[in-house]
Parts: sequence; structure tokens; C-alpha cells
Amino acid sequence: NAVKPALSVANIIDSPRALPAFTLQSANGALTAEQLKGSWTVVFIGFTHCPDVCPTTLADLARAQTIWAASKRPDNPKLLFVSIDPERDNPALLAEYAAFFHQDTLTATAQEPQLSEFTRALGLVYMKVPQADSYTMDHSATLVLLNPKSEFAGIIRPPLNPDAIAKDLLTLSKPMP
Repeated sequence: NAVKPALSVANIIDSPRALPAFTLQSANGALTAEQLKGSWTVVFIGFTHCPDVCPTTLADLARAQTIWAASKRPDNPKLLFVSIDPERDNPALLAEYAAFFHQDTLTATAQEPQLSEFTRALGLVYMKVPQADSYTMDHSATLVLLNPKSEFAGIIRPPLNPDAIAKDLLTLSKPMP
């Protein structure tokens, strides 16, 4: 029975669970669970037209990413930003948007029903909300943690503390004795 590392913001579950097979679209082509293996991945869902939660969260996570990058480890944690608005967010636009916050951010989206199947497997929800001449998207702000086997392994709930997130993910990334 492995000893759990001391973490300040990440909630890790005892029995990580495999995700159903998924294929998301990134600016570089298909993104699957296989490509996320080998390091911890923080998954955040949102959309580029988001007025507040998404840019704030991406800015917070960029601080964590900068700390990870400075540690120069081959298994550094990754951030995957998944757009829940494929109608407006094509893979190229999504990659450009996320790179504004941090160039290492992975991005992807998918059409329905793949998108809702992926987010449901992570316990995340979203819905389209009509507005006067457009729409917005309501969505979960919880971050999901995938372990190096690409399994659902835990969550981080807002409000976010970028330094604590960075430290927890580096702690999780260390090989356990």
C-alpha cells in the first residue's frame, strides 16, 4: 500500500479509474489518452469567449506551468485545456488562445457526442446558455487530474492557488519510494 504524499490542494482518489477511449481534436491532429501518458495532466474545460473564469484560471495555471517548466524534468505535469464550445473554437484558434497564457498548454476540442462523453467521464458538466444575440457556456470550474497512466486520479477545486497546484503536481510527479 503506497504512502500518499502530503498535498495541499489536490484531492487524489484511492483507486484511479481508466477513462473510456477518447479522441479529441488539437491543432496538431488527434489527441488520445495514449499521448497524455507518462506525466500527470491537469484537465480544465472552458471556451475562448468566456468572460471571466477561463482567462482567470488559465492565468493562474500559467503561473503553475512556469514553476513546472523551471524544474526541467522530463515528466513535468501538463495542462490540457478542452473547449466545450467547438462551434466557435476550432483547434487552431484554441491553441492560439491558450498560448497567450502559456506556450506549453495542450488544447483540444471535439464535436458531440465525443465531447460530452469525455467530460462526463471526468465528472465535468457544461451547457449552452442562449443570450440576446448569441450564447455563452456554463461549465464546471473544477480541475481534473489524470495520472501518468492517463487515468482519472483526482481533482482540484477552486479557488485556485497556483503555487500550491505547482507544488502538489511536482510532488505527485516524483517517483514514490
